[in-house]
Amino acid sequence: MIDLKVLKQSTLVHLCFAISYFTSGIILSFMQAILYFGLKPFNKTLYRKINYYLSYSFYCQLVFMSEWWSGTTMSVYIKKDEYDKFYGKEHGYLIMNHSFEIDWLMGWHFCDGIQVLGNCKAYAKKSIQYLPPIGWMWKFSEFVFLERSFDKDKEIIKHQISEICDYPDPVWLLLTPEGTRYTKKKHEASLNFAREKNLPLLKHHLTPRTRGFTTSLQFFRGKIPAIYNIQLAFSESKTPPTLTSLLYGKPVHAHLYIERIPVEKVPEVEAEASKWMHDLFVVKDKMQDSFINTGDFFSQSGVERVEPFKASRRIYSLLNTLGWAVVTLTPMLYYLFGLLFSGKLLYFSIAAAVFAAFYILLQKSIGMSKISQGSSYGTEKK
Repeated sequence: MIDLKVLKQSTLVHLCFAISYFTSGIILSFMQAILYFGLKPFNKTLYRKINYYLSYSFYCQLVFMSEWWSGTTMSVYIKKDEYDKFYGKEHGYLIMNHSFEIDWLMGWHFCDGIQVLGNCKAYAKKSIQYLPPIGWMWKFSEFVFLERSFDKDKEIIKHQISEICDYPDPVWLLLTPEGTRYTKKKHEASLNFAREKNLPLLKHHLTPRTRGFTTSLQFFRGKIPAIYNIQLAFSESKTPPTLTSLLYGKPVHAHLYIERIPVEKVPEVEAEASKWMHDLFVVKDKMQDSFINTGDFFSQSGVERVEPFKASRRIYSLLNTLGWAVVTLTPMLYYLFGLLFSGKLLYFSIAAAVFAAFYILLQKSIGMSKISQGSSYGTEKK
C-alpha cells in the first residue's frame, strides 16, 4: 500500500505537479491570447464569460493543493443572512491584511466556494504581466497593473475599474492597502512613517497606503455596491502557513473574517475616506491582536461576535487538476522518459534539462511568494 505521507513529500511527485501546472498555464494562456485578439474586439461579454472558465481552470489547481492535497481547513466568520443574500452575487471590492505567504491563496480557497474564483482580480506591479504563465493569465483577465507613478496609475485605475464594473458576472477586486507583506523590518519603517504623519500606530499591520483606495473609490462608487473587509489569521501550529507546507501535504487551519460594508458608508471626501481606511485598520489590528492572544478575533477586540462555519470543499478543483495531469503528464513523461532511456547522451541531456527547468521554475515560483527580508517600505510616497 502506498504511504500517502511519503508520496506527498516526494520530489518526483512535486515535479509532476510543476510540469502539469506550468504546461496547462501556457496552454490556457495561448487560448486566452487567441480569444483576446480574435473575440474580445467583437463580443466582449462572451470573451469574459469564456475567460472565467480558462482562469478558473488555472487558479483552482492551487486551490486543489490547499483543499485536497494538504487538507487545509478554513473557518469562515460571516453573518449568515448576508452570506446567503450577497456573497457571489455582486461585484465586490476587497480589503485584506497582507500578513502571510499564502493569504492570497486562502482568498482563492474561499472564492471557489462562492463561485467567483475565475473572476478574482487584483492590483499588481506592471512587470508581473510579462511573467509566464501567471502574468499572461492576469493580463488577459484584465487585472489592474500599476506603474508606481500616480499620474499614470490614476488613468490606469480609471480605465480598469470601468472595464471591471462592466463585467456580466460578479467580480471581486482585491486591494492590499499595506502595499507589501508584513515583516519586522517593514513594520519598523511603517511605525516611523506613522509617527511622522501622526497616524495610528499598528502592532500587527503596516500603515495602509490610502491613495490607491481613494482614487479607485471615486471611479467604482455607484458601480460596486460593497466593500468586503477581510481579516485572515491561522491557528497556532508547528506547520507554518506557506506554499511549501501545502506542497508537502501539511495542513494548516485558516480563520477568515469577512465584513460586508456598503460603499455609501465610506465618506466621499478624499481626506475623510483616507481617515476611514486608517480607522478600519485600527479595528483590524485589534482583531489580529485578540486572535494572537486568545485564538479568537472577538474576545479582546470589541468587534461584534460572528459564529464561524467550515468552508466546504468543491469537487471541481480535484477533477480539473486530475484532468490536466492526464492531458499534460501522459505525453510529456512518455517522451521525456523515452529520451532519458534512449542510450544517447544528447537525448538524455535534453530530458534532464527539461526536468531541471521545471523544478527550478517550481522553486522560483515558491520563492516569489515568500516574505522578503528586504524592505522598501517608506521609500515611496503613500
